[in-house]
Amino acid sequence: MSALTFAVLALALVGPVPAVLARASWPLRAPRAAVVLWQSIAAAAVLSAFSAGLAVGGRLLVTDEISMLGWPLWLAHVLTFAVTLLIGARLFAAVLQVGIATRRRRAHHRMLVDLLGDPHGGANGLRVLRVSEPLAYCLPGVRSRVVLSEGTLAALSLSELHAILRHERAHLRARHDLVLEAFVALHTAFPRFVRSGSALHAVSLLVELLADDAAVRTTGPGPLARALVACASGPIPAGALAAGGPTTLVRVRRLNGRPNSLWLSFAAYTAAAAVLVVPTVAFAIPWLTELHRLFLAHYH
Repeated sequence: MSALTFAVLALALVGPVPAVLARASWPLRAPRAAVVLWQSIAAAAVLSAFSAGLAVGGRLLVTDEISMLGWPLWLAHVLTFAVTLLIGARLFAAVLQVGIATRRRRAHHRMLVDLLGDPHGGANGLRVLRVSEPLAYCLPGVRSRVVLSEGTLAALSLSELHAILRHERAHLRARHDLVLEAFVALHTAFPRFVRSGSALHAVSLLVELLADDAAVRTTGPGPLARALVACASGPIPAGALAAGGPTTLVRVRRLNGRPNSLWLSFAAYTAAAAVLVVPTVAFAIPWLTELHRLFLAHYH
């Protein structure tokens, strides 16, 4: 029953739960706590999947298990354990694949930006491209870059320019790219028939909200909103984090809406702790109990 419970929980955490949470509006008022909740759900999904596999694997090690379960149920246990190992291998491979591919794309793009772009005002890591279209994005990493275009400099006022730079540097300082990489890897690792793109899309929006909040604390909502609208249609290079994009309308509306809520944040942090702790404790207690029983049996 523990294996079945963990399997059902894992399926719920990679399918229905993300779909429901992605449709909620409250994360707009508690983006940091919402990111933590999404991370807890993802970690709990992986933990539950492995817990189901380990519980099944533990039963397979018991002597005379075939005669106790019967061939059909025993084969179902073997298949479940094999699927768990496959997901683990896919997750490990996805982390490596996403990490390596993303860094290669960024390194290549950074090389092009350094060749074609001009340093602006002596600012470290800032490059300006000779493009008339408004562009604003950052390339995270050890040698990070903030990239603007001449069209951006021409279209934005000084306060708007400060807002957009603050937004991009907030991405770099908080390493939002690593948060997104983890969700891309998790999305890639799970089979298509159970995974959902809700988590990845939601977290992509939330990290933009966090960068927006950092900019608002410096310049206020007005300059940032105008800067986001000006850069909304600019292309987003692969591996970059851009100020504009398809979420611009939602973010601009949020800047004119209600402020972040401490109560919503507290509730989300509490839910995140519960989501992560409950499967951990539920998995640990039976195994610790069994180990304790075996230990006592060995010495008595």
